[in-house]
Amino acid sequence: MVIENSLPVLLSRLDFAWITSMHILWTPLTIGMSWLLFFMELAWLKSGDERWYKLNRFFEKIFIINFGAGVATGVTMEMAFGILYGPFSQAVGPFFGNILGFETITAFMYEAGFIGLMVFGWGKISKGMHLFATFNVGLSSSLSAMWILVANSWMQTPNGVVLKDGLFQVTNWWHAIINDNFVWGFPHMWVATVELALFLMASVSAWFILKNRNAELFTKMLKPTILALLVVTPLQIYIGDSAGQDVARTQPTSLAAMEGHFHTYLPDGKPNTDWNLIAIPDVEAGKNLFAIQIPHVLSLLETHTWNGVVTGMDQFPVNERPDVWVPFYAFRAMVGIGFLLFFVAIWGNMLRVRGKFTATELRKHPWFLRAVTFSGFLPFLAIWTGWWVREIGRQPWVVYGMMRTYEGVSNMSITQEVVWFVGYIIFELVVWAGAWYFFTRVIQKGVDGIAHSDTLFHGHDEDHEASQAGGGHVAPTFAHKPMMHSDR
Repeated sequence: MVIENSLPVLLSRLDFAWITSMHILWTPLTIGMSWLLFFMELAWLKSGDERWYKLNRFFEKIFIINFGAGVATGVTMEMAFGILYGPFSQAVGPFFGNILGFETITAFMYEAGFIGLMVFGWGKISKGMHLFATFNVGLSSSLSAMWILVANSWMQTPNGVVLKDGLFQVTNWWHAIINDNFVWGFPHMWVATVELALFLMASVSAWFILKNRNAELFTKMLKPTILALLVVTPLQIYIGDSAGQDVARTQPTSLAAMEGHFHTYLPDGKPNTDWNLIAIPDVEAGKNLFAIQIPHVLSLLETHTWNGVVTGMDQFPVNERPDVWVPFYAFRAMVGIGFLLFFVAIWGNMLRVRGKFTATELRKHPWFLRAVTFSGFLPFLAIWTGWWVREIGRQPWVVYGMMRTYEGVSNMSITQEVVWFVGYIIFELVVWAGAWYFFTRVIQKGVDGIAHSDTLFHGHDEDHEASQAGGGHVAPTFAHKPMMHSDR
């Protein structure tokens, strides 16, 4: 029998937290970058500007490395479900089996097929077909993320099911899939992937401009990304605010942990509307030992009113309250990064409006280029901290309000837990180190080794290509082999 708050439960939680934290480093960039690669390729085909082709092929290399790391770390997560959370996997099978099956079809069949065409199809299929393949990589990766968020959001707000005979049996598939948390949770995550990809491309471009390596080329990349970020960064802040209000309604314990909000009402009976800028939470004592507070801000953030009631920890039994330290400070890190990235986008667009967005002018503003370069790291941290808020805020439930975490943990010895934990740590670090080694190699090499597109597409008429079987440029391998004669 597994005991709640025991060492095996803690080790299982830490192990899975490590696995998911390392996996989520890679997959969001794959989703966001696939769409940016599509738009770069579209710009090249529409304008005929060779610079877009070079930029596309350069960033595609980063995409490929990232995709490989995402696949490798994703396999360990699938293993961890069965190894670390066997009872949970069995209980949610009637729902998860279908949802993760759809995700597998999307990722390993739909996405994998088109990513092969995207990566290896240059010069072998028509330009239009290659663009179509890139579009489908973006679409399939987004659909894959959607199914993952369906599953995770359902764990936050398990609609459309009943727990019967130890199994979560679906009573309404529509409510289970389009559950309360999914409505804002998926857009919040998807926009985060686009923001991450934009800032990573902007960061790499700013670094090349700082180093005066192909500065004009990477200025062409930096200009539209900074403009796009002026739209994406405030959009993400708005979606995040809407998601926070949804959490306040559906997971009030999680919201209370995020805000370090222990007391719903003040001693005089009035609503406690104070927002904790920083605090020293004490969960056992049920209060903050120290806090810097701003009156009415919590109410404005969560209810959009001056004196609205925001449910505090004191409205729930002690054994149903999550830990506060990690959600409280992780949430502030995520929000702080979001506003900092918005500031960088404003800064860049002010320079653009003033006509400073040429390579020569940008090098006169090195602190802006350094800020953009550093900003490439920040969305990763925002996604990390946001995911920690989401997962730790749900505790002590693995399925909120229906199945406690200790009930879903496999009955393993401490030795077995440690062996798996150490094994996962080593594997994930090897993948991480290998990916960053190849990232640095690609960036050091730059775009100088990328040949002109004519070397692949020269001499091919697009209309003629489209009429060929498969639309390709390469003759089929059987073209020069002896064929069977009719007299045989």
